[in-house]
Amino acid sequence: MGAADSDVIVRTLIDRGVTIVDPRQTYVAPDVDLGRVCSGATLHPGTRLMGSQTFVGPEAQIGAQGPATVVNGVLGPKARIDAGYLEGAVLLDGARVGWGAHVRPGTLLEEQASTAHCVGLKHTILLSFVTVGSVVNLCDLLMAGGTSRTDHSEVGSGFIHFNFTPWGERGDKATASLVGDVPSGVFLRARRIFLGGAGGMVGPRQIAYGAVTGAGTVVRRDVADNQLSVQPTRPVSKTLSAAYLDPPTARAARNVAYIAQVIALREWYRQVRRPAAEGDRAVVLDAALGVLDTCIAERIKRLEAFVIERGSPMPELDVEPGLPPPDSLGRPGPNDDHVAWVQGLSDAAVQAGTRWLSEVVAAVHPDATLESAQ
Repeated sequence: MGAADSDVIVRTLIDRGVTIVDPRQTYVAPDVDLGRVCSGATLHPGTRLMGSQTFVGPEAQIGAQGPATVVNGVLGPKARIDAGYLEGAVLLDGARVGWGAHVRPGTLLEEQASTAHCVGLKHTILLSFVTVGSVVNLCDLLMAGGTSRTDHSEVGSGFIHFNFTPWGERGDKATASLVGDVPSGVFLRARRIFLGGAGGMVGPRQIAYGAVTGAGTVVRRDVADNQLSVQPTRPVSKTLSAAYLDPPTARAARNVAYIAQVIALREWYRQVRRPAAEGDRAVVLDAALGVLDTCIAERIKRLEAFVIERGSPMPELDVEPGLPPPDSLGRPGPNDDHVAWVQGLSDAAVQAGTRWLSEVVAAVHPDATLESAQ
C-alpha cells in the first residue's frame, strides 16, 4: 500500500469521527474493516491497526503512552491499550492494559479489569475488576473475585504463573490454574483474592475466594477459602529418569475442572449476556465468545496430549451441556450496563444463577467439580 492509499484510509476514519492525533504516525492496514473503528475512538501517535477482525469501540484509546499495535484485537467501549502489542484478545467495556503490554490470543479482560505496565498475558481470563500489577506474566489462568474497582482481586507486581512442566519427551502445558471460579465470580459478590508480588504459582493450582498469598511466595499447593498462605520452598535433590512422567490422575482432574469452568463461562455469555446485545455490544460479545472457544479447544488439546503420553484414556467431556438458565435469573436489556445489571440482581436470582452454572460445570464431567479436583 502506498502513502496515498494510507492517507485515504486515515482521512476516511477522521471523517467518520475517529480522533487521529497525528495522521503521519498512524498506520491502518488495508485488511482492517474501517466500519469496525468506531466514531469517538482515539488513535494516538504510533498506533498500528491490522487484521480484518480488529474492532475499536467508541471512546476506546490506543497508544496514549507510546506505540501500540493491535492485530485482530477487539477493544470495547472505553477500553484502552496504553502501549505495546495486542493480538487475538478482547477487552470489554472499560478494560485497560498498561504500557509495555504483550497480550496474545486466548485472552479476555472483562469490564474494568486492568493491568499496569509490562504485563504479558496469553490464554488468560480476568473477570470484572481483576487488577494485575507491573512486570507480571500470566498464561493459562482464570481469575475472579471482588465486587468493584475498590474491592477487587489483585496480582502483585513481579508475579509469574509457571505454566510449563519439563516432564516427558517435550514437556507439557497441562497446567491451567483457577483463581476463584465462574459460578460465583460472574455475579461480582465473591470475596477478593490477593496473590502477593515478587512471587509466582506453579500450575495447575486452585486458589479459593478470600485467600491471600504472601509476597515472595511461589505457590505450589492449593489455598482454601479465607486463608493466608506463605509457602516456603523445600530443598529437593533427586535423580530423574530421562522421560520422567508424573502420575496423570490429579493433573488430569484439574484440567477437566478448568475446562468445565470455561465452558460454564461460555454458557453465561451465550445464554445470558449475548441474546439481548445489539450493535457494537454484540460485536464485542461475539468476539469474547470466540476467545472462550479458543481457550476450550486449547485446554482440550493440552489435556489430550498429557494423558496420551501417560498411557491413560482421554476423559469424555460434554462440551455442550445445553442446560438453560433459570427464568428467575432474567436477562439484561439491550441498553443495560452489564456490571450495573449484575449488581442489581436479587439474592434469590444470584443463588439460582450460581446453581445453574455449577450444574453446567458438573455436566461436563463427573470430575469437573472443584472438590473432586482437589
